[in-house]
Amino acid sequence: MIGFRIGSVARKVDSVVVEKFRTLPVSNVSDCMARMSGFGAEIRPYHRSGTLAGTAVTVRSRPGDNLMIHKALDMAGPGDVLVVDAGGDLSNSLMGELMLSYAIKRGLAGVVLNGAVRDLGWIKERDFPVFAAGVTHRGPYKDGPGEINLPICISGNVVHPGDLIIGDDDGVLSVAFDDVDTVFAAASKKHEAETRQFAAIEAGTNDRSWVDEALRRQGVL
Repeated sequence: MIGFRIGSVARKVDSVVVEKFRTLPVSNVSDCMARMSGFGAEIRPYHRSGTLAGTAVTVRSRPGDNLMIHKALDMAGPGDVLVVDAGGDLSNSLMGELMLSYAIKRGLAGVVLNGAVRDLGWIKERDFPVFAAGVTHRGPYKDGPGEINLPICISGNVVHPGDLIIGDDDGVLSVAFDDVDTVFAAASKKHEAETRQFAAIEAGTNDRSWVDEALRRQGVL
């Protein structure tokens, strides 16, 4: 029945690949995905510190209702990231300290909510990655509908179960299963180039000739 469905994860990104991505800034990965991927600026980190890297368990939930989120928590395991599309509605929180404590106990890598959380003080005292669109004290309903492990879309970013999810202070994005190797190679190369550039800045040898060259092409100089 559409609206009350539970799918399965046909394939998921290998844990070795997940850990490799953990070493890369999300901004570098984003740049190597044409700067068109991501869950939008409204999905922000609320935890104390730490990066997010894991594989997606997807949930589509009616705004303000967390019945299927509870079921997804029972299904998710170590290294998984609960990724919830609740329409971005902030009227009711979807998770708080009790559910997040359960997520930690089950070994989840983190939580991403296109919706609201509560118990912010508790979240801010911990390094368990929690990304959400907002905060409210008002609790959720538990009636459904909702769907688990089917494709969802947040801010135009489509996520399939088992896709890679990464996040840091700059936000969250997903990398499709088929794209992880290509994206990792490109993002690693970019990160290495930026590391060299930073060293050149510190040494006072950074090449800025590209600025005037770009202006010449525009007829400014």
